[in-house]
Amino acid sequence: MEIIILIGILFFLTTILINSVSLRHQSIDKSLLIKLFWYHLGFALIYYTYATYYPSDSNQYYAEASEVSLQWMLFFESGTKFVIFLATPIVKLGLSFLATMLIFSWMGYIGFIYAYLFFKENIPIKVRVFGRYDLLTILLFLPNMHFWTASLGKGSIIFMGIMMFVYAVKSPHNRLLILVIGAFFVYMIRPHVMLFVLAGVMIGLLTGKERISPMLKVAMLLSSIIFLYMAQGAILEVANLQDSTNVVEDFETFSSQRSQSLSEASSGVQMSDYPLPLKLLTFWFRPLFFDAPGVLGYFSSLENLLYLLLFAKIMNRRFAGFIMKAPYLVKMAAITFLVSSFAMTFVMANLGIMMRQKSMVMYFGFFVVYYFLALEKYQRIKRYNQHLKTQ
Repeated sequence: MEIIILIGILFFLTTILINSVSLRHQSIDKSLLIKLFWYHLGFALIYYTYATYYPSDSNQYYAEASEVSLQWMLFFESGTKFVIFLATPIVKLGLSFLATMLIFSWMGYIGFIYAYLFFKENIPIKVRVFGRYDLLTILLFLPNMHFWTASLGKGSIIFMGIMMFVYAVKSPHNRLLILVIGAFFVYMIRPHVMLFVLAGVMIGLLTGKERISPMLKVAMLLSSIIFLYMAQGAILEVANLQDSTNVVEDFETFSSQRSQSLSEASSGVQMSDYPLPLKLLTFWFRPLFFDAPGVLGYFSSLENLLYLLLFAKIMNRRFAGFIMKAPYLVKMAAITFLVSSFAMTFVMANLGIMMRQKSMVMYFGFFVVYYFLALEKYQRIKRYNQHLKTQ
């Protein structure tokens, strides 16, 4: 009964949220978002089943939240403790592990709503791939993306934060609350990821083809500098560099040790000697069928094959010209995707962890691919119409 009531509450909140955003975005497909809700809910149940039989961080978070007493506020800090901080009030209400899982899964679902709005608002042209399939629908229903954002853990929270932030950054003065909430959750889970996103935003603003208000550029620059100053300790602490006197050298040592330890796991990959392009390809597109770690790895391999086919569509000379003249949101997505991937390749040497971690950044890459294909379609239609006029 507890689960049925909770699902009813979450569905009610979902309809309120969808109706609210539809007032500002009248072209959205509300029925699609409802289907996405039930689809994501299904993955929460799948992850719960998985966590019942296999070791999972979710079990540990729930157990630790159950033991928190009066020192609850001590968990209000970035990283793993923040997940426990959020979970504690829910657990203390007496909710079960599954109920807590569903609430965190709903946070991940909110991320998909804002991902949909981000794509829909900035790319109004429908793109079909593989003959007849709508690309946006494919991207929204990717199984691996839902599996790793449907549990009690960092994945659901940071995905929600990232998607809220990138949706709001197009019009920060009108979406300031969403921007701040998104940035807060990203920073509290992974401060260095917030750094990557801000780097993408700044480079996109400074190099995009649009005429951006100087005041907006100055405001974003000052905000980024203030953030870096205030968050430098938390960012360096991720790699235990807060007391370092040579950050570059110590980071190289940390990444080497981290990569080595992960590569020794059952699904480890010896990436330390790979050239950078091969490291990036490994992070984006592996595991494939020949090195899939278990049943989940085979499902992930199918999805990675789809990633390969999608990214192959931008492997032409036209893409180079496109990216040079692209709008700032496209450049923001491209820079964030590349910088995040570059950083993670130095510390990721385990296929299982890669499957989980890349859910944070793949939508940035998808946005670039989608925008390029939409522009190609628009130009084809434009050339066709001009041809008709000359007849």
